[in-house]
Amino acid sequence: MQLTIAEDTVGSATILAAQGRIDSNTSKQLGERLNALIEAGTPSVVIDLGELLYISSAGFRILLIAARLAEARGAGLALCGLSPEVRRLFDLGQFSRLFPIFATREEAVRQAG
Repeated sequence: MQLTIAEDTVGSATILAAQGRIDSNTSKQLGERLNALIEAGTPSVVIDLGELLYISSAGFRILLIAARLAEARGAGLALCGLSPEVRRLFDLGQFSRLFPIFATREEAVRQAG
């Protein structure tokens, strides 16, 4: 299965909605998009994972790299909409502690400022 990334803007936040799987074959696609947004000075990025079926260690690595870059650039990075299955993967790897995670896109955008 492939990864599809839709982009939207709400206020000062750019929302990336990931659909499918983030794994070793698709993580580069997400990483390039995240890095481009953050490097361009986007003040906040919300990653909507509501349609995500699976994330591998390669996907977690991309998110960690993006979080470090966002912090260095003074940008916000938040996640939202995790399904119970994807949330379980975040919890198992203790990645839930490393990212602001919100139930809805609206809540994430509001908190992102």
